[in-house]
Amino acid sequence: METGNIFVLPNQDSPDELIENLVETACVSVEKIVSRGQQSPAGFWYDQKRHELVILLTGKAVLEFADPQARIDMKSGDYLVIPAHCRHRVAWTDPEVKTLWIAIHYENIPSL
Repeated sequence: METGNIFVLPNQDSPDELIENLVETACVSVEKIVSRGQQSPAGFWYDQKRHELVILLTGKAVLEFADPQARIDMKSGDYLVIPAHCRHRVAWTDPEVKTLWIAIHYENIPSL
């Protein structure tokens, strides 16, 4: 058994996003991500083989999508399901407040 508190955030600021892997199995992974002003590099797009459920617990962020082109503003409490191979990037995170994400990466579950 493992316990913790999702809202315990690091005290120091970091030039990089902080990613903590909470659960990892063959079919699913759950990450806690802390951002403060970070964004994806120009021209970089995530193209992931798994679906992703992103939940923004605190802070603000903007996600950008390649095809179809779209920008989604996110605030505390918002969630978004990103299908596998949907190219996306983090366009902006709030530089003044730590943004806390939960990212759940998962595969389709085959029918029995």
